[in-house]
Amino acid sequence: MTTEVSNETSVPIDGAEFAALADHVLQAMHVSPAAELAILFVDPEPMAELHERWLDLPGPTDVMSFPMDELRPGTAGTPTPPGTLGDIVLCPQVAAEQALEAGHSAVEEMLLLTTHGILHLLGYDHAEPHERKEMFALQRRLLLTFLAERGA
Repeated sequence: MTTEVSNETSVPIDGAEFAALADHVLQAMHVSPAAELAILFVDPEPMAELHERWLDLPGPTDVMSFPMDELRPGTAGTPTPPGTLGDIVLCPQVAAEQALEAGHSAVEEMLLLTTHGILHLLGYDHAEPHERKEMFALQRRLLLTFLAERGA
């Protein structure tokens, strides 16, 4: 899998950690090793512009996902076809505020949001209660197994 991590903020980001998380999630979801993903970290102003342009909502948000080839999770014997999964855009400053409220680090919040964004790219949603339950349980399991494997 090719994961490109770009940081357009002054917030220090360990790109290798986010690429490793993406690899973990995409492998667990049986996404083709030839799939491509981009993770972009931006400041509040550009995030607010994206939020208003694409969702018609004011102000910056934490994460937005922009799917490309509409890949869906594969299975153990049948991974997804190769393609471009899409882009995830995160705002570290919004994530830091949310992390304070949640009682964990900003990095942990951004890892959670990255997992959340990847699941959106794979077609998961949380508009309905049953969708929310499924997506959030999967998100939790994927993040916890990643953190356990890296010894955090």
